[in-house]
Amino acid sequence: MSLTSQLCARIVASDYASLPAAAIAAARRLVLDGIAIAVAGSGEEAVRILATHYREQGGAAQATTIGDGLRLGAVSAAACNGAAMHVLDFEPMWSPANHALSTTLPCVLALAERDGRDGREVVTALVKGIEMQGWIRLASGQFEARSIRFHPPGAVGPLGAATAAGHLLGLDPMQLAHALGIAGSRASGLLANAGTMTKSTHCGHAAALGLEAALLAARGFTANADVFEAAQGYAAALYDDFRAAELMRFGQPPWRIVEPGYAIKMFPSQFATHFAITAALELRACMAAPASIRRALLTVPAMGYVDRPRPRTGLEGKFSLQYTTASALLDGRVGLDTFRDARLLRPDMQDLLGRIALRVDPAIPGRFEEMHVVLRVELDGGRVLESRCRAPRGAWGAPPIGEGEHLVKVRDCLATRLRPDAAERLIALALRIDELDGAGLRELLELAVAAPEQPPARYQ
Repeated sequence: MSLTSQLCARIVASDYASLPAAAIAAARRLVLDGIAIAVAGSGEEAVRILATHYREQGGAAQATTIGDGLRLGAVSAAACNGAAMHVLDFEPMWSPANHALSTTLPCVLALAERDGRDGREVVTALVKGIEMQGWIRLASGQFEARSIRFHPPGAVGPLGAATAAGHLLGLDPMQLAHALGIAGSRASGLLANAGTMTKSTHCGHAAALGLEAALLAARGFTANADVFEAAQGYAAALYDDFRAAELMRFGQPPWRIVEPGYAIKMFPSQFATHFAITAALELRACMAAPASIRRALLTVPAMGYVDRPRPRTGLEGKFSLQYTTASALLDGRVGLDTFRDARLLRPDMQDLLGRIALRVDPAIPGRFEEMHVVLRVELDGGRVLESRCRAPRGAWGAPPIGEGEHLVKVRDCLATRLRPDAAERLIALALRIDELDGAGLRELLELAVAAPEQPPARYQ
């Protein structure tokens, strides 16, 4: 048997009973986090444009778009919900770096809603899709920002989504191999699009294209069934030193969803900026007023895509070490409203951006698990403050984000579009997702739709 065949047999053999309790608990928390973020993200301009586009394409009304409640075909709903789940850059981060939730959960929810599947199967499919992405990322050998060729969720997400959808569709190992072959031809995602609307579609399209690959395979559509080891296949095309044997650890301890697990984001911005934000918030608490800042120097690893001294939009500010540092120093917090154009354009922000310098230290690793940043702030009068962040809270090796703190984030996201009673009922259902039958899952998705009197919150 080829490696791909062996892998597919192992994936198909995995079921809910084979999942460790810790993986199931992680899946519950991820479902809640993902849906809450998608509710908030559904009000963003990028997602509204996408929703209008997909609605105009027509097709069967099979699945619900989170937030607006449009009824679209399952593939289109997965694309729209995946973009909504990622557009705020608020979803969990994975090790090695990836966005494994927005590429998997939307396709699982759309297909489960279409076919009336229960929450236990949703959890199983979600875990399988996340595990697939985690092992591919580990096998890729591309861990440092400077070595990554494509945006990871665009590269591995379609295969993770195909794996998850394959579980719900009951694909056999050969059908799953064809689904992965189809999905492999759809892998991409240009890092140059970070800071633009298009970045959110890397995740939305991954969810949709992986779902479509599985649906096609279920109908008998074929591809190269040895996509990982083929001479001009997926691994050879995307990676220079792909360690395919890592994939055969699928379904064996430790499960990647548990170890190393994921980092819950408490700031809606690119994960490297969380290091700078953490350092800046520490210093902000030590100064009387941000107006006293004369200059600031931020020392970081080589991460060119987040070196943006003058972001042009609030969205681009999510990918700016300088802007996120300035926001934390000025406001003492970083939240959803931080990344509105109105905040970017205010005089105090523009003034402080001109006082922040970035120094790249090539000796600092560019991998989230190993990197650090140093922030040095000089105040009027010559006083100097300095802070070093080796890991923001919730990251690997750092203090975890507790359930209570996570629920503050969840409620903040849900409050952008939902009434409090609907938000609390949604939270209760999501936290026992694997106990829900088909009707319970439909109720969960209905609760994730804004009432007519609840337009998207617009932060100023």
